[in-house]
Amino acid sequence: MTSRPIIAILRGITPPEAEAVAAALMDAGIDKIEVPLNSPDPLDSIGRMAAAFGKHALIGAGTVLSVADVAAVGAVGGRLIVSPDCNPEVIRAAKAAGMQSYPGVFTATECFAAIRAGADGLKIFPASVMGPEGIKALRAVLPPQMPVYAVGGADAANLGLWLQAGATGFGIGTALYRPGEPPETVAQKARALVAAYDAAVK
Repeated sequence: MTSRPIIAILRGITPPEAEAVAAALMDAGIDKIEVPLNSPDPLDSIGRMAAAFGKHALIGAGTVLSVADVAAVGAVGGRLIVSPDCNPEVIRAAKAAGMQSYPGVFTATECFAAIRAGADGLKIFPASVMGPEGIKALRAVLPPQMPVYAVGGADAANLGLWLQAGATGFGIGTALYRPGEPPETVAQKARALVAAYDAAVK
């Protein structure tokens, strides 16, 4: 499967839904999945998805705020750590555990603090507030090889604008999944998003 720089954010998912929704996303071409830790029983959901798909997908947690959270995610097989903030301790803990770290940043100061701590990529959040022009300005000073993910405000209709501004990828929440939606609905949204991404990068 072609891997795209899209992280599905499954906020509010419950353990009984986890495997079917993950399968729907993967079938559509999305192989990076985070379950925010403020979801119901998030570690159970992450563990189920990691056990079923961890060899072929990058599964982990969002809203990771502490070193203890990093350890808990790793204990159930998660390999992806996404945070809303830039906490160098969390970044370093994730890297020490062999996990990928995507901290939330908004300013140049936060971006470079994250890079120095070893982040694998930068999560611009909330991207809707910064806008493509803000990402374009940051890109002028960031290392060109550093992945920049726009999170909050990106959807199938505007991926091209973000990519032109210098975004590498996206974290997509409600445009992919809302609590209680059946896997079929998620699959439909995911296919549309993947098609829009593929068209935008041609």
